Amino acid sequence: MEPFVALADDADFWAHTADGLALFGAAGLFRVFHLQRPVSDLAIVAESFHTKPLRRLLQSASRYQVLALSLGKVRLYEGDHDSLVEIALAPGVPGTLDDTSGAGGGEPHHTVSSHGGVGQGHAAMHHGQGGKKDQIDTEAERFFRAVDREVLEQHSRPSGLPLMLAALPQHHAAFQQVSHNPLLMKTGLPVDPEGVTVDELRARAWQVMLPQQEARLASLAGDFASAQAKGLGSSDLVQVAQAAATGRVATLLIEAERQLPGRLDPATGRVEAAGLDHPEVDDLLDDLGELVERQGGRVTVMPAQQMPGTAGLAAVYRH
Repeated sequence: MEPFVALADDADFWAHTADGLALFGAAGLFRVFHLQRPVSDLAIVAESFHTKPLRRLLQSASRYQVLALSLGKVRLYEGDHDSLVEIALAPGVPGTLDDTSGAGGGEPHHTVSSHGGVGQGHAAMHHGQGGKKDQIDTEAERFFRAVDREVLEQHSRPSGLPLMLAALPQHHAAFQQVSHNPLLMKTGLPVDPEGVTVDELRARAWQVMLPQQEARLASLAGDFASAQAKGLGSSDLVQVAQAAATGRVATLLIEAERQLPGRLDPATGRVEAAGLDHPEVDDLLDDLGELVERQGGRVTVMPAQQMPGTAGLAAVYRH
């Protein structure tokens, strides 16, 4: 308990905390995590760490990235419901239009387009693009292509997070047209990214993300109902625990605020009810989540109102 006691007496630490706090201690280990979202007061002594509250905060379903794009500046943010933090652009991502202007030449040129399709008797139309506006449009398109390419390779693919575009309305269509990023959301923020604060950007971004988040959770609940009807899903604790031990659980949904005190044998899946006041007892839902992840399954922590059923858990089995 010495690290906990020392931290409790550290006035400087408590003067710089965030909205939430998680502490993990064991023999030879003490870790402190500052959380951007408040969490319920909870103290558990058990043979394993209780991580369900952190799992809910960190699961990628609620996280996203925002590409704040203007011709004069490119910034990238990562956030969730509570926070939006600027992250450093990887080397190679253009920071301004000037970084790509002139690449490939800016000489006037002609393009040929055919309307109506081949063999339908429609003559090709030649468009001259030598004016100043055409040159600006060409440079902007080149800039957008370069930004899209580098953000995809350096940020979107490694993170796997949805990407939301924050840009002036006239830049949205142009960027969407040239983008090859499958994680770029169709719905973005038509704002001047230089004219809003980070907190305003976060609030607007979450209003876009919220319906998608709710739709995703509803889809998971629907998948469970379909699997259960086919005998490939269950919300029975004993059955799910046994299936988790043998690696048969593909998806596990667990209720965020529910606790089922007990012991779980990860080798056999045997469960035994017990009280949380015992130093070897944790929340079975928490332990099940860790076991399913170790076996290669996916775990999602859901609010009670979106959980299918009232058991506190729901599992979809592998075929």
